[in-house]
Amino acid sequence: MYDLLIRGGQLIGEQGVVCADLAVEDGRIVALAPELEGSARAEIDAAGLHVFPGVVDVHVHFNEPGRSEWEGVSTGSRALVAGGGTTFADMPLNSSPPVLNRETFGAKRQAAEGACYADFALWGGLTPHNLEHLPELAEAGVVGFKAFMSDSGLAEFAAADDLTLYEGMHAAQALGRVVAVHAESETITARLGARIRAAGGREVGDYLQSRPAIAEVEAVGRALLLAEETGAALHLVHLSTGRAVTLAVEARRRGVNVSVETCPHYLCFTGEDMERLGAVLKCAPPLRGRAEVEALWASIRAGEINTIGSDHSPSTPDLKARDDFFEVWGGIAGVQSTLAALLTEGRKRGLGLPLLSSLLSANPARRFALQGKGGLQPGNDADLVLVDLGAVWTHTPEDLHTRWKSSPYLGQTFLGHVQRTLLRGHTVYRDGRFSSAPGGRFVRPEV
Repeated sequence: MYDLLIRGGQLIGEQGVVCADLAVEDGRIVALAPELEGSARAEIDAAGLHVFPGVVDVHVHFNEPGRSEWEGVSTGSRALVAGGGTTFADMPLNSSPPVLNRETFGAKRQAAEGACYADFALWGGLTPHNLEHLPELAEAGVVGFKAFMSDSGLAEFAAADDLTLYEGMHAAQALGRVVAVHAESETITARLGARIRAAGGREVGDYLQSRPAIAEVEAVGRALLLAEETGAALHLVHLSTGRAVTLAVEARRRGVNVSVETCPHYLCFTGEDMERLGAVLKCAPPLRGRAEVEALWASIRAGEINTIGSDHSPSTPDLKARDDFFEVWGGIAGVQSTLAALLTEGRKRGLGLPLLSSLLSANPARRFALQGKGGLQPGNDADLVLVDLGAVWTHTPEDLHTRWKSSPYLGQTFLGHVQRTLLRGHTVYRDGRFSSAPGGRFVRPEV
């Protein structure tokens, strides 16, 4: 007897969509077939619904410990599962202190365990001040090391200069870990920003001018050269320009081990939207013009972009309510809206469900060696999302489960609604309600 049978759903795999039953035992998928025989302790009728593998969001900032008033693991993971996510990888900042050694890793893991509604992995930091701690972070189980090539906005997480990146990539390659970089040129952004500020710049348009596309393109080029030299696995996070993606594709053809991430906000909004909506859409790199949005979509259709992560990075309302736009905290709250936003925008652009599922689930799980995650195959964890693709709904503040009821997606009409999310075969979210106790576990990469 199975523990659970899900009957008659449209199952989304990397190769296509098939109507089939799915059986679960001991938290894992054990069988898939058009009509499974046998009984189960529980059954779910999924007729009329699409069954996706749970979203694997490897780019979130849940900020615990230290800045849980911005967003905590409990509220952040509740929002994640409400949006169809089942696994996340939390960045080493904006926690305070950031994850730069074994001790701070342990503090973050301890804060997350017992509070998560989803399974979780953790990133470690790569800064000029913790190169000697990379081996102990790898041993502790980080999925990779995150570095900033420009000011992170937090004094305790210093930007990595070229030598730091070079030495850090050498170490990461030996340790079998990926290096993720926020690629913007500090020279360009700092000096140009200072010049614009000196001339009285303080508006949204001034901020956009202070971080031009070339700042990303130049930094991506340097990161790729360092990865090629060291043999390191490089992950370019939140790319906002087609030219930067092209550089990565060209490097990949030369044998560089590089993956590319973009975010829903770079696919759904433009710089004009940022000027219209203001602080809720401030991020770095900033939103771009319509041509860059189209270039990113073309790269997705061509299979050149590997993953999509939310880069969920909220803050307290006071940090968003500044008259000077340069002083506004730069981070977008979107962890709950990733799947809905891309189902909606993707439908307009002919994005197939298998490719979308690969971008959100299979590819991030594969890239970061999160075994058992990201796909509907026997042996994998039964991390499942049941979606009504025919549902049309409008996002309201009452829908949000994040700590602060702020999101650039509020008021938008979405096509496709998450009905139920299961983590290892157990329902953690259903129709606006959560399981009584969080059951998320720590996941380490199997490298």
